[in-house]
This record gives sequence, C-alpha cells and structure tokens, in this order.
Amino acid sequence: MVRAKIAEWSNAMINYKPGDDVGPLEDWPFDNPASGYRIKEGRPRASGRIDAGGPGYPTRFGIWRCTKGVFDCTEQGDELMAILSGRCRLIDHVSGKTSSLGPGDSLFVRDGTRVTWEIIEDVVKVFFGQKPDGF
Repeated sequence: MVRAKIAEWSNAMINYKPGDDVGPLEDWPFDNPASGYRIKEGRPRASGRIDAGGPGYPTRFGIWRCTKGVFDCTEQGDELMAILSGRCRLIDHVSGKTSSLGPGDSLFVRDGTRVTWEIIEDVVKVFFGQKPDGF
C-alpha cells in the first residue's frame, strides 16, 4: 500500500516495502528516442508513475513496473533502484557485468549506461533518478 499521497509529498515520507500494492500506474511505452529501446524477446510492457520531480526537474522519484521480456536501452539519468517484487537481470553492455535482482535488492546505474533488461518475473521497482540538466 502507498503510505502517502502525492499531494502530501512535501510533508510526508513515502515507504514502499517488498510486496506492497503501489497503487495505479499508467502505460509507459518503449518509445523514448534517447533511450534507444530494442525489444529482443517477448512482449514486455512497462508502466509507472512519477511521485516527485520529473520533466524539467533534475531529480525524479517513482514506481516502474515491467512484464516479462528482454530489451536493451540507454538509461536516462543516474538512478538508484530497489526491487519490490519480481526478478530480473541487468547486463551492462560495456563491462559485461550482470546484476541479478529480486525483492529487496538495489542497484545504482549511471546516466548513459547501455543495458539489457532480462525481466524473468514481472518486476516492480521504486527508483530515484538524477540528471543535472533535467529529465
């Protein structure tokens, strides 16, 4: 369950725990040209919500959900993520490093990193992103 409403953001803490209901999300199609999405396997569908910040701001915080599948993308902004449910692997195209993630795991990814997302079980993550010039 979401522990605070967006309207209460300035005076409240938001606390997400693995398995919590994160509330309603909207479709986030894989269509951002800067991310260079390439679907490699399956039919993954993403959805999400920005709880604070966003377009024009240097930071953003929110929830992202994605169904099973495999895709490549270039991450937009430095991002710290924590997995609330599901399982996935992220593969860094430059280093070749693979990070396997499940509920309670976190990962930091740098702006501009090209990665492969392997969504093994539908994933829900909470994220905090930073991009000095704004998103």
